[in-house]
Amino acid sequence: MTLDEYILQHIDAEGDYLHALWRDTQLRLSYGQMASGHLQGRLLKMLVQMIKPLKVLELGTFSGYATLSMAEGLPEGAEIHTFEVFDENEDFLREWFEGSAYKDKIHLHIGDALQLLRQMEEQWDLAFIDADKREYVAYYEMLLPMMRPGGYILADNTLWYGRVVEKARESDLQTRGVQAFNDLVASDNRVEKVILPLRDGLTLIRVKA
Repeated sequence: MTLDEYILQHIDAEGDYLHALWRDTQLRLSYGQMASGHLQGRLLKMLVQMIKPLKVLELGTFSGYATLSMAEGLPEGAEIHTFEVFDENEDFLREWFEGSAYKDKIHLHIGDALQLLRQMEEQWDLAFIDADKREYVAYYEMLLPMMRPGGYILADNTLWYGRVVEKARESDLQTRGVQAFNDLVASDNRVEKVILPLRDGLTLIRVKA
């Protein structure tokens, strides 16, 4: 038994619906490993239960695994707006969202979040960034003024396969994007931050009141 297998056997089950979504993701979508999966999904649900946000923003929906995991933990009256840039994923996502117990809490937006978000006048309690790594700095700078004081930003893949500790090639824009984001957040006195070495790195950021 591996350590990863041991961990999964000693945490809450992901549930039949999420397990079916995970399997369907691997069968029908390219790069299925990008889905959050069992461990991160349970952590996201618990973080939502701890923070108790009413307005949740997700940048990068992919197959909707993280979306549904967070929706599980939402309090009554809360909602999550999730943005996916690839319109070829829309039918897959609507199928799984509409079939879930949380369909009334989830609002799917297809298109470029950097453009669409500027058209919304919302204040967010919790934001989860898991989209184009080249744009992490732009997402962060756009989001920070939209967050309520004391709100949280979660950023996924912030260890980026361990490449963040290496000198990135000029052409490796994704690694350079994650490195620039990590450096920016580390030096930003407007927030408190911690990186969890979970899967590919998860940064928890709290906006100071």
